[in-house]
Amino acid sequence: MTRDTLLEAEGLCTYYGSSQALFDVSIKVPSRGGVAILGRNGAGKTTLLKTLAGDLQPARGTMRFDGQDTTRMPTELRVRRGLGHVPQDQAIFGGLSVKENLLLGQIADRARESKLEEMIALFPRLGERLNQKAGTLSGGERKMLAISRALLGKPYLVMLDEPTEGVWHGVVEEIAERLQKLAQGIAVLIVEQHVELALRVSNYCYVMDRGRIALEGPTEEVRCNPELVRLLAP
Repeated sequence: MTRDTLLEAEGLCTYYGSSQALFDVSIKVPSRGGVAILGRNGAGKTTLLKTLAGDLQPARGTMRFDGQDTTRMPTELRVRRGLGHVPQDQAIFGGLSVKENLLLGQIADRARESKLEEMIALFPRLGERLNQKAGTLSGGERKMLAISRALLGKPYLVMLDEPTEGVWHGVVEEIAERLQKLAQGIAVLIVEQHVELALRVSNYCYVMDRGRIALEGPTEEVRCNPELVRLLAP
């Protein structure tokens, strides 16, 4: 992957029925590194990720991924082109074992045991629980499993919606370290209420407010901008 800009969205307007949720949202994600999307609850962050993933269709605007127009492309084709998405809600199959969940993340004709070993190296806890039912894992372990399953598809970009939501604080640091490592090799787009974690993982940051991009810039500039506190205040 050599493109400087891997994903680009321009002027996205997305609706839920007659209610508009995104207003002319434009973002860029480079081919490597972390990009954070911050904002209060209801600011439109999850809607943006669902639109980028193809789960929601924009009424207006365009999206390009890896040089190709994906505005109307079905979700499964985006995944095959290298777009991974770990949604906020349940992203694992609780009745299957950890290993079975991971195997589902692999494309059948490319399945390799070594890929499972890569995920175990990334999240060693999973290696200790391969035969355990996924539904019996802790909140943090479930998040690790969901992230690992998405990564087994070998995405160029993985989008993470609240990867530490409901996770015990002792595990948050472990997830943060893994995401930092991950962003050294691929693109990571993260929506996260844990602001310090998001700023730590990212190089560039967008802050949303009422369905619009209200602030953006290199992470350190956004961190020091007094507008950040106002935009994130309850």
